[in-house]
Amino acid sequence: MSKSKLIFFLGGAGSGKTTLAKALSRKYKAAFLDMDILLRPAAEAIMTLQGLDPSDRDSPEYKALCRDLGYRITMDAALDNVQLDVDTLVIGPFTKEIENPDWIQQELARIGRSLDDTDVRVAYIYLRDVALYHERITGRQSPLDEWKLANWGAFSASLARKNVAWPLPAEAVAYIDNSSDDAGIAFAELERRMYK
Repeated sequence: MSKSKLIFFLGGAGSGKTTLAKALSRKYKAAFLDMDILLRPAAEAIMTLQGLDPSDRDSPEYKALCRDLGYRITMDAALDNVQLDVDTLVIGPFTKEIENPDWIQQELARIGRSLDDTDVRVAYIYLRDVALYHERITGRQSPLDEWKLANWGAFSASLARKNVAWPLPAEAVAYIDNSSDDAGIAFAELERRMYK
């Protein structure tokens, strides 16, 4: 029996990780868990109660109040699906988490699983340069991006590609360039690396 997949879609804002994850989820009928969606009601309530912008997703205040909660909510939902042997796609930056080699094993241990019985993969989606990130973030016209664009100098530093420190085989981690206007190019590579 094949192991259920837990696939992380990582990468900077505007890279297209959510769009690619939705396409893969649609084709393979996998659970789709986007941290932005799962956290949104709680984040808006928390930020509003603190007298802050409920659309902010990037400021130091947001990160202090909501970031860790978002990851906990998302991973609890993901692990629940993994326990059901449902292929699960998780979308979010996971910037701190991927730097900790023990993090993924600690998460799986919460449900009595390990890397031996769960097929963990990473699709790290990126763009060729910062200007293209700016163009795509501007083009989507989301209120969640206002802080990013207003603080572009500080924010753009977060777009640098990161290494995944989790102890996964090399073939389980795919760095996929989504710079082309033809999303099918990145999707073909994604599908080959995650499902073939």
